[in-house]
Amino acid sequence: MNIKPLAPRADFPLLAGDPKLHYLDSAATTQKPQAVLDAISGYYERDNANPHRGAYTLSAAATEAYQTARDSIARFLGAADPDTLIFTRGTTESLNLLATAWGHANVKKDDRIVVTRLEHHANFVPWQQLALATGAEFRICELTAEGEIDLAKLSELVTKNTKVVAFGHVSNAIGTVNPVAEIAAIAHRVGALAVCDGAQGAPHLTVGFDSLSVDAYAFSGHKMLGPMGIGGLIAKRDLLESMPPYQMGGDMIALVGDNATTWNVLPHKFEAGTPNVEGAVGLAAAVGYLESLGMDKVHAHESALVRYATERLSAVEDVTLLGPPTERRGGLVSFTLRDVHPHDLSQLLDAENIAVRAGHHCAQPLMRALGVNATTRASFYVYNDSSDVDALVSAVAHVRERFAATV
Repeated sequence: MNIKPLAPRADFPLLAGDPKLHYLDSAATTQKPQAVLDAISGYYERDNANPHRGAYTLSAAATEAYQTARDSIARFLGAADPDTLIFTRGTTESLNLLATAWGHANVKKDDRIVVTRLEHHANFVPWQQLALATGAEFRICELTAEGEIDLAKLSELVTKNTKVVAFGHVSNAIGTVNPVAEIAAIAHRVGALAVCDGAQGAPHLTVGFDSLSVDAYAFSGHKMLGPMGIGGLIAKRDLLESMPPYQMGGDMIALVGDNATTWNVLPHKFEAGTPNVEGAVGLAAAVGYLESLGMDKVHAHESALVRYATERLSAVEDVTLLGPPTERRGGLVSFTLRDVHPHDLSQLLDAENIAVRAGHHCAQPLMRALGVNATTRASFYVYNDSSDVDALVSAVAHVRERFAATV
């Protein structure tokens, strides 16, 4: 099979500079196109100043760059109101913001918090710790045999005392694509908040926040061609306006009195301190690049690579694939090779210029349910093609032969 890259490898300086590299760890972080690098350097060369606070031309240019980036990213994610996009360092901070600011103001003893067995630690531990701090009940929805959320069990768990249901758009560990609207409907049936970890959704699928039915959606820029240290939380305006601030400091205040302080309007209320303007500018360039490709084409390209990888890896003896059927899977394959620890396999693949992830993928509760300590994960993006899959499968088969000969 000949699956060509959706985006030219030449657009990505790191990949263009290392033509032998098979980069298969995009679920962890993506490579950056030249357009993103140019946007960041261009900002520093032309517009760099502290935004919002300077009554001079350069500061106004920085402010405009920051706001224009917010507008572009909100539009890409389907949020008509850009002021409901709060810039953070990424998904982890976004979820912690919500669990801290909203959670401690709204969750009380004997309330219930529901998460799923699929969750990344970033969408598990903050809610777990909130429950421990408040005396709320923390419940985990188990999965079907195919590694998908059991909606019947979820419906039973989401009772009238449930305050929040937290779940991922796409599993980072086994690739499960979740039925977001159905899960949100279960949460809203009892008036609970529906919180979606979109770290693996925003880079690969059309989000459409305003029609997605969730109350809050978190994402990371570096997983969608943007720079590290920038991401965001999109949430419904009434939710954000009802929440107390997460951090205190410059630009998030309206008036500071000796004995009391009032808060600035959205989005500034949740963006204390000097903002990451270059990160926002770089992420705006990244979403512009993705828009030029078309998110439907991004998803179709990844799906083709996952089908091909699944077919080929399934034919390798002693390989066990984990996760749902390919038609309900995101752009990754997670697997084990008998008698070879995933960490060892990753290092052996690295010797063949193949970069994959190995470990528990910050999803230890899921690994326990699957009965494994770790897996090897190959994740695909717009710059990958069938030759990356071929190299992976050939190297895995070679490692299997080496280890089989010594057993």
